[in-house]
Parts: sequence; structure tokens; C-alpha cells
Amino acid sequence: MTTPDAVPADLPTATHVLAPDELDLLELALGGGAAWTPPAGLPAGPVTLTDAENTPLAVVGDGAAPHAVKPFARAAGPHWDPALRRTAEDVRPGAAGSLAVVVAEPPTRSELAALPGLAAGADAVLVLVPASRRSPAAGHVGAPGLVRVAHDLAERVRATGRAADVVVVPWPATAPDALRWPEVAARYGAARAEVLADHRSPAERARVDRLGALWSDEVGALYAEPAAGELARAARTARRRGAVVFFTGLSGSGKSTVARALAAELDDEGLHTTLLDGDEVRHHLSKGLGFDKASRELNVERIGYVASLVSSHGGVAVAAPIAPFASGRARVRALAEAAGTFLLVHVSTPLEVCEARDRKGLYARARRGEIPEFTGISSPYEEPTDADLVLDTSRVDVADAVARVRAALAERLG
Repeated sequence: MTTPDAVPADLPTATHVLAPDELDLLELALGGGAAWTPPAGLPAGPVTLTDAENTPLAVVGDGAAPHAVKPFARAAGPHWDPALRRTAEDVRPGAAGSLAVVVAEPPTRSELAALPGLAAGADAVLVLVPASRRSPAAGHVGAPGLVRVAHDLAERVRATGRAADVVVVPWPATAPDALRWPEVAARYGAARAEVLADHRSPAERARVDRLGALWSDEVGALYAEPAAGELARAARTARRRGAVVFFTGLSGSGKSTVARALAAELDDEGLHTTLLDGDEVRHHLSKGLGFDKASRELNVERIGYVASLVSSHGGVAVAAPIAPFASGRARVRALAEAAGTFLLVHVSTPLEVCEARDRKGLYARARRGEIPEFTGISSPYEEPTDADLVLDTSRVDVADAVARVRAALAERLG
């Protein structure tokens, strides 16, 4: 799949903002991994498909397959590694006749023991890892963990003398009925597909299902009522200290990309993380607000208020608005520090770099006078003097930026 860097100027004016599951389906379809399934509520006629940041990704007409116009934004984490997240079109030539092993959940010992028998007759094994943009359900291993497990499984396969390749497959959390692993695996070049978890015995499945109850069983065995009940209640209500990580920076600075990657890592580790991205908030929490100073201040204050609520309940809120004014950021800090830990991250990427990226074509429109009060062009950005961490994404990559934020947050949380 190839996608141009520049957004065409003649895109259809009708747009459809894709939800996370729809983004997974679009990415899969554009790479040849599945047939295109139009999302519900798609307007008639040519439509520009965008992400929540209003970045044009593809154009689709009546009944036609989508045509890519812009690459997807990528985040950090092993499930976003370009070496693993390859399209079906790229993988297919080298995977002809292979066995596709789907690692949708961590394999048990018996499933690993069954793998050589499943791979009998196959010269190569394609390890497919479904990766959803949505956070995993509580207690379930997310895509980063599954990728690490898949690498171990591939090494076990290679030890038998067979070739093994790990490929991350975009996969919606609520996959439509039409999406089946045998068909997807065939599009990736595999002769057949095996979902490892389907080979779990009923007895072993029952043991896995009981894992969540083992702690309460032990409490019941060790303590009599009412002590056992009080311990269970205390465990249910236990809270970590909450935190707000607040990114600020120009449009195109990379703050949303780093924020998404940070939120995904924290959420995957069970830290109950809520992402409040500037553009998504504009669609919902601040719908109808303008871009004058008063409206921008109100938008930032609303984000700060919601973030502080998340923190007060022991969660982590990651916010990434532009937040151009010091007064608005000061109000957010006051709200957040009253509820928990606050970390202000200034993404200081220079204006010329942000403008060169211009994924949405906003700077070009602002230069032409089509967007009034655009931060950095016709409206000021007041650089923070109280930032807890400063990052320039033209000098550090996403993974390094996330690592630095995590280190600063860990220090604050003790």
C-alpha cells in the first residue's frame, strides 16, 4: 500500500469521522487484508474519511473501495513497529503456503505443546497478532503484551527448523461477522489458519476462567466471615494515587502522537488511563465553542475539570490540547493538583517543523487567511515557563519521548 504525503486539494467536502474500530477496519482494508465494509451512517456520494483529529485518511465513493490519501498516524509500542505492522500486500509474496497462527490471547503450555503438530507440513509459520486501537478489557492482555508473547512463540518455531515471521494485524475490538481469520490469513498469503486458543481443552479453559476468582477463594479459605467480606471490600475499593499528564504545544508538534502512545502504554499496564485529545474533545465536550480566546480558555478548563475528576478517582488522565495561554494552563494545574499529581509537558517542536508536517493542511490555510486566530500564525502561543518536562519531537522519537514522560511521572508518583 502506498500513500502520498500531500493531501489532495480536491477532497470531497462530505466527511465521516471514523471510530477506533472503523479505523482498524479501514487500515486492514487499505492494506489488502480484508474486504471494505462501509461504516454505518456513511453519507451518500464521495466522502472523505478522517480520524478523530480530522486528518483525511481515505476517500470512498458509492459502493467503491476506499482510496488512501494520507498515512495513518503511528504511536509507540511494539504493536506499532513498522517492521511488524505490515500490510497483507507486503507480506503475501513471502508467506505463500505458510501456516498462520493467530495469537489472540497468551497461549497456555498445552497450546504451545500442540504447535508442532499444527505446523506439520508447513515450511513456514506466520504469527498473526490482532491489535485493536481500543484498550483491552480489564484483566485482558493488550496488543503490546501479545506482541511480546508472539516473539517468544516465533523463536520456539524457529528452534524446530521452520521459518517464522511475526505480523501485527489491525483488528477491531468488535469485529464484524464478515471478518474471519481463515479469509484474512489467506489474504496475507497463508494456506490455512489456526487460532491457538481454539485448541484449549475444556478443562484448561475452565482453569483459565477461574484465575480471577483465585484470590477471593484464598481469602475465603484463610479468613472467616465477616473478616473475609471486609478484605474483599477493601480490595475492590483500593485506589492508586491519580495523575494528570497535560501536554501543550503547537498544532503538528507531535503532542497528540506522544499522548496516545503514553496512554496506550499506561492503560496496557492496568493504570486505568483516559485520553483527552484536543480534537476529540472539540467533537464532544466542547462542541459549538469557537476559537476566540474566551472559547479556547473554556475548552482547556473543561478538559482540566474532566481530567481532575479522572485523577480524583485514582485514574490517569492524559490530555493533549494546544492550550496556548498561560492563564488557562494555570487553572488546569490548580484543578489537577487539588485531585492528585500534575505533570505539565511542553512539546516545544519549532513552528517551522510543525508547519512542514501540516498533516491536515491547516497552516497552509491559515497563511492564506482562511482560518482566523490560528495559534502560531495569527494568534499567539505563550510558551510555558513552568513546564515539568520539555520535549522537542524533531530531536527525540516517540518511544524516547514516552520514556521521558513515564520517568517524570514515576518520580512524581513515587
